[in-house]
Amino acid sequence: MMKRKLITACFLIMATLMSAQSKPKALFNGKNLKGWEALNGFVPFTVEDGVIVGVSTKDSPSTYLATKKKYTNFILEYEIKMDATLNGGVQIRSQYDKSKGKNSVYGPQVEADDSPRGWTGGIYDQSRYGWRYNLEYNDAGRKAYKNLEWNKIKVIASGNRIATWVNGVNCANLYEEQIETGFIALQVHAAGGAKIGRKTRWRNITIQEIPADYEFETTAPVINHMLNVMTDEEKANGWKFLWDGKSSEGWRGAKRDDFPAKGWTMKDGILTIQASGGKEADKIGDIVTTRPYKNFILEVDFQITKGANSGIKYFVDTELNKGKGSAIGCEFQILDDKFHPDAKKGTKGNRTVGSLYDLMTANAQEYIPSLYTKKYWNGYNWNRARIVVNGNKVQHFLNGCKVVEYERNTQMWRALVAYSKYHNWPNFGEQEEGLILLQDHGDEVNFKNIKIKEL
Repeated sequence: MMKRKLITACFLIMATLMSAQSKPKALFNGKNLKGWEALNGFVPFTVEDGVIVGVSTKDSPSTYLATKKKYTNFILEYEIKMDATLNGGVQIRSQYDKSKGKNSVYGPQVEADDSPRGWTGGIYDQSRYGWRYNLEYNDAGRKAYKNLEWNKIKVIASGNRIATWVNGVNCANLYEEQIETGFIALQVHAAGGAKIGRKTRWRNITIQEIPADYEFETTAPVINHMLNVMTDEEKANGWKFLWDGKSSEGWRGAKRDDFPAKGWTMKDGILTIQASGGKEADKIGDIVTTRPYKNFILEVDFQITKGANSGIKYFVDTELNKGKGSAIGCEFQILDDKFHPDAKKGTKGNRTVGSLYDLMTANAQEYIPSLYTKKYWNGYNWNRARIVVNGNKVQHFLNGCKVVEYERNTQMWRALVAYSKYHNWPNFGEQEEGLILLQDHGDEVNFKNIKIKEL
């Protein structure tokens, strides 16, 4: 009897402890900044009527008010209000390395953005990987944030998954390759001009630690960065791997019936074209799918080396060019714009990364309001290409941002082709279907997470 009572008592104690751990806790006590520390810059943070206030400061780099405690799996909730034209956010699972200078804080950030592009609730990897989840695939999410008002933000980080809600609208649904542990930090972005002296405010900041396998529902589109792993949501939406991450199944040489014996390597889920002198399809050769595709969404993660050139082609017909050089097809250009000379050739940048090679220049400003750069480029980190083909309408996306859109089989299309290097190829780009190609241009380039959804 005594043993049974002891077991019961232990069970009740454990249940009480588990219940206590599952309750949300205040990260901010409403009175002072106990448990927090400022990192990186010298923006002042104060407490005013239960609100943390950060003021944009001249010459200060981005400043982060960080928790001293680190977290891995949690539900974070807070309210944020920014003065006009500001940009900022809240770091999660983030790190600090003083040796990195002005970029000493790095890791995922839940974006706060009052510009017309409407990316509040997106995930930006600060000072490291760039945009992981912007809101270009989520129309409802872009409309959720209310300028100059208090906005309620909810973040769930559980295992590989990070999801956000802005005023109850699911904005991000992200799967990351790594599970990290780090601090929570409130960011006041570096600012100049009229933004100096403007305020960002936070209140009602709570956190609830949860298990790594915590289950929850989302409605936002999935963006998945896990290495050659398909989520259940992707499978349900018709996505399939175009490369299985380990073999040459489904691929062959563009000018041969089998897969090249040398030059293309597969290791740890990465497909690599080796450097071979910088010439187009000279010593190794392009590879193509063994079957054609008509209407589809194609995603490919790629990583270049310094000065590299490559490409992803579609509507490829390997019978058109049996001589020297690459097989013929429409091309999503992969290029080191800074160090490869091809970036300055062609017409007005139509050979730069993300462009429809030699035909249309990649430029996100044509499609996204208030985008301050022509295209988001992650340098020698991994970048994601997305090609959407639906009948004659084709789109290129670079790191989630649309950079090219065109319509084939039109007078405008044929005019573009007539003034390009493809003018000698009859009916270029007008076939209903074609092979998909990864290009050998003599430079080392890595590929992974190659997947396709047929429409």
